[in-house]
Amino acid sequence: MEIKEYAKKLAEKSGVVQDVMDKKETVWINERLLPFELIDGLCQLVVSDEDIKDAEDRLERFAPYIRMCFPETEETGGLIESPLREIEKMRKALAKGEPESEIPGRLFLKMDSHLAIAGSVKARGGIYEVLKHAETLAMKEGKLSVNDDYRKLADLKDFFGEYTMQVGSTGNLGLSIGIMSAFLGFKVKVHMSSDAKQWKKDMLRSKGVEVIEYEDDYSKAVAEGRKNSSLDPKSYFVDDEYSVDLFLGYAVSAKRVDKQLKEMDIKVDKDNPLIVYIPAGVGGAPGGVAYGLKRLYGDNVHIFFTEPVMCPSLLVGYASQKYELANVKDFGLSGQTHADGLACASPSGFVTRIDNNIVSGDFTCEDRRLYDYMRMLVRTENIRVEPSGCASFIGPKMLLNHENLRKYLEEKGLTKEVLKRSVQICWATGGGLVPEEIWKEYLATELF
Repeated sequence: MEIKEYAKKLAEKSGVVQDVMDKKETVWINERLLPFELIDGLCQLVVSDEDIKDAEDRLERFAPYIRMCFPETEETGGLIESPLREIEKMRKALAKGEPESEIPGRLFLKMDSHLAIAGSVKARGGIYEVLKHAETLAMKEGKLSVNDDYRKLADLKDFFGEYTMQVGSTGNLGLSIGIMSAFLGFKVKVHMSSDAKQWKKDMLRSKGVEVIEYEDDYSKAVAEGRKNSSLDPKSYFVDDEYSVDLFLGYAVSAKRVDKQLKEMDIKVDKDNPLIVYIPAGVGGAPGGVAYGLKRLYGDNVHIFFTEPVMCPSLLVGYASQKYELANVKDFGLSGQTHADGLACASPSGFVTRIDNNIVSGDFTCEDRRLYDYMRMLVRTENIRVEPSGCASFIGPKMLLNHENLRKYLEEKGLTKEVLKRSVQICWATGGGLVPEEIWKEYLATELF
């Protein structure tokens, strides 16, 4: 695989990029991170607080319909939300036998792996965009108004059946778009890359979704989906690389987390920082979550993305400042990983730009650890999270144990005493719909 010249030059200047090219676990710290007050106004020109509030309000309007159609959302009143659970046994297990790897403060798991309907973080953005499009169509034709009881949407399946939803996906986004769109009555086409798991394709087909498979990677699936959709005036393409609506669906999560923390009497401020680790593929979900949290907590939250060693697309996009034009293959990496949901060779241009001065850094994680962390979580907390969602655990594991972080921790005043008062959140991104036979395979998989 030919390494591009820009990648070679970047590696000469950066030891981290050289680590990436050498396929080593590493930590990249974002030198372009700025105090949030300096970029707040600029960010609001792209995605404002009002935009996020509008998304929150829309989800509230849909809540009666979701509650009626999906009984598993009864407890949350029709809102698609996940538990925030402290995982003290996992915290101790991560550091067991390695005193220098002690995990400071309290460790929590944001269980988007168990979100209703789609069983992954994609239930936030994906389902939100489907609902918004359905609302737009119904209002345009006079079949719905903002003051209506949205349960009436259950009677509009024939109407929605005149339209098509399409998306390109490695798996979880396809599930969220496919399941929700088909339930509403839309025709659905999901363009799946070679990385997508067979069980996800089978599940979509069982819901009446047309699955179109490609031998190529995620970027090809998205490009073909976008092209296919453009040929049909009644087709709508959910674009994971550029969609603001997807981004807004994810951004809403910040206030939900804030509510959960307050219910546990946990405050977030300079003396009690919040550190969040989010597995990243193309960047849509982690980018939206990061943006929402930053808008809420400013410099008191430190957000890190976590990516597979063989496919750190956001890292190379940020480090090179080529954004979506960067590709992991330019750095001699295959892009192939057991973390199917993170197998995106190039990052979102929209996310890498809007979060360019927001994200604190990026951890890379070897595939073998995904299964080790997965089994550790089952053993200690009896929680099942699919391998890609376990990439987040590399963050707290390496926080005090990697030289690349020392300067960052010092500059941000994150002393050991402060970190003892911190809350760290690992974002679990998928796993709720994994069939039992696949869990058996996951739990038995060991990589060396």
